[in-house]
Amino acid sequence: MNTSMVAMPPAVLRITLADGTQHSFIQKLTIGRHSECENRIQDVVVSRRHVDVFPENDNWWVQDRKSANGVFLNGQRIERDILFGTGRIQLGEGGPTLFYAVETPIQAEPVQPAPSEQPQAAPPATPTNSVHPSDLDHYKDHYFGKTLDGPAGEHTMMVRQAFAEVQKKQRWTYGLIIGFVVLLLIATGGVAWYKHSQVVAQRKLAAEVFYTMRALEIDLIKLRVEAAKRASIEDRQQIEEAKKRKKKLEESYDRYVKSLDVYSKGMSEKEKIILRMAHRFGECEVNMPDGFLEEVTGFIEKWQSSKRLSRVIQRARRRGYIPKIVDALEKEDLPPQFFYLAVQESNLNHEAVGPPTRFGIAKGMWQFIPKTAEKYGLQVGPLKDEAVVDKLDDRHDFTKSTRAAATYLRDIYTTDAQASGLLVMASYNWGERRVIKLIQTMPENPRERNFWQLITAYRQKVPDETYDYVFSIFTAAVIGENPRLFGFDFDNPLMESGADAKG
Repeated sequence: MNTSMVAMPPAVLRITLADGTQHSFIQKLTIGRHSECENRIQDVVVSRRHVDVFPENDNWWVQDRKSANGVFLNGQRIERDILFGTGRIQLGEGGPTLFYAVETPIQAEPVQPAPSEQPQAAPPATPTNSVHPSDLDHYKDHYFGKTLDGPAGEHTMMVRQAFAEVQKKQRWTYGLIIGFVVLLLIATGGVAWYKHSQVVAQRKLAAEVFYTMRALEIDLIKLRVEAAKRASIEDRQQIEEAKKRKKKLEESYDRYVKSLDVYSKGMSEKEKIILRMAHRFGECEVNMPDGFLEEVTGFIEKWQSSKRLSRVIQRARRRGYIPKIVDALEKEDLPPQFFYLAVQESNLNHEAVGPPTRFGIAKGMWQFIPKTAEKYGLQVGPLKDEAVVDKLDDRHDFTKSTRAAATYLRDIYTTDAQASGLLVMASYNWGERRVIKLIQTMPENPRERNFWQLITAYRQKVPDETYDYVFSIFTAAVIGENPRLFGFDFDNPLMESGADAKG
């Protein structure tokens, strides 16, 4: 048979936004807040890369990109599913809704063979030993029908009796099998529920240990500051006792992390570094929010798209900045990875001058505005209101400004931010305006005062600039742990001063 078919064109996906705008696609698209998304939607519940929609195996599929608020297909939350006909995709519960229509292409008619090529129909087969359907129904009713009253021969009665015994045995056998299966399901469900409840309990305990450890860390820093003022033996003893308690808590938390398999074998080395860095900055890795790894990956790609980080590290090494910055941070008991805050602020340029703002002009490597500079003992120069380098301004003095920045970071770390490194970054970027006030409205304990709680409660008030600022610093620190793994041509700059990423 020589029938041929015209190739089918790809299905077209039409998406209609809430405002009536329509878009057509025949290739994969990503929907989210990020500027690189093919379908960009600016909404607080939408993740930067929220969902992928793509053709595969002659169907259109929708797949959640591990978004923070989930994806709902026709009212049901999904991870991955096929798009049929028409329907709606909702980005997060109560979030924006997109209406879709999959327009199946019209299949071309097959090319019919020429008349001379038409195959001859085969003659109908002649049935042999066949039983007419009506006769078969008669036998079924006679021997096995529900109504078995009336006269019947000996043969018929024997067949009926045998059939009844077979049915009885089958019911008993099937009953045993079904009972066993039900018991097995109950037992399996009970084991699964028990294991799940154990995991939930372990996660809760791990989080309690972690946040207790963070609270103790705050106390340790405060004790050290007070001890430096009084220099008493009693203060030193309290510090040593607090250090011992903290070490025991760390060991206990490490056991929980190991038992929960947080750093599973299936996790990539890059993902493990991301979680370790979150821990380093005071975030509990057993409680990381949905979409966190995806968001971090997106910001890592931004760093990878330019040579900025490599150039900044080269300059810092050339001028001997790195060990001095790390030393200043560690003297205040701060993670040395706050080094990357200066990278983001000024590219480690001590002559940096920011634009004029209503709070004054930020200057120096750490971009102090005049008010904060004076608060931390820096002499502001006579050209403070001019966007120029001022040699009489301490903000341009690398040593003085670095020491002041470390003290300022410590104060944020131990008071407003409650040892949340990401909150410290947000405060530093936006602190002289409103973020400190927003943070101070949150409960004063490490568990409930962190960057995720801030974003959840005040996402509309926190500007995108601050959000991007935090993730840019965090991802620079992630890259810095193993730059070559992420495609950079330098080694961990903090290793030069012995400040590797512990914890």
